[in-house]
Amino acid sequence: MEKQRHILVVDDHAEIRALVQRYLGDHGYRVSTAANGAEMRRVLADAAIDLIVLDLMMPGEDGLTLCRNLRAGPDGSLPVIMLTAMGEDTDRIIGLEMGADDYLAKPFNPRELLARIRAVLRRSGESAAQQRQRAPEQLRFLGWTLVPHSHELIDPEQTLVPLSAAEFALLMALVTRPGRVLSRDRLLDLARGRDARAFDRSIDTLVSRLRRKLGDDPREPAIIKTIRGDGYLFAPKVEQLP
Repeated sequence: MEKQRHILVVDDHAEIRALVQRYLGDHGYRVSTAANGAEMRRVLADAAIDLIVLDLMMPGEDGLTLCRNLRAGPDGSLPVIMLTAMGEDTDRIIGLEMGADDYLAKPFNPRELLARIRAVLRRSGESAAQQRQRAPEQLRFLGWTLVPHSHELIDPEQTLVPLSAAEFALLMALVTRPGRVLSRDRLLDLARGRDARAFDRSIDTLVSRLRRKLGDDPREPAIIKTIRGDGYLFAPKVEQLP
């Protein structure tokens, strides 16, 4: 029997927390709620959470701050869906830059939130057996090590660099196809599969995040190169270790 997934909903509005908790609970999920960052941290310390639904606009610590701190901590790879104000593209882009895996504008249909949750969990929750069938044990480039089975990125000083599920999926798509120009649509297909939305520009945001983590100068990138009008190319030579 498949393990029941545990979702944490962080929102300062009690009505939204109750609505989402009831709806997701009716569809087979275990749901915990938190009204602020302090409550979120308590839940994370006490329970094994599979995904966080995080409101951007909250008093005190807002969603951007919480997402950024989450990515820098031990739960850095935990999938996050950010709830943003309707039509606030800037908030959406900043949320993705801070490490969110997806976003949904308020007011939202609970059915769409459920679909987004399922999609993100599908992308981030492949079994180790599935990964072993197609992935090498390690991928190495310029002193960096990418470990597909554990979703780990290790820098040349042997320090673990946290990656979100979306960042890992995109980096895998690039590293396993070095020297090839990949369009945004192709990268969306490789990293996000059939759940990718047409004209989604989040690939650019994810590339910017990966460049920062890899120390790749955005003005003259040497690792993930922009091919104007065509997409992106992963430039370094990659060594695959079985």
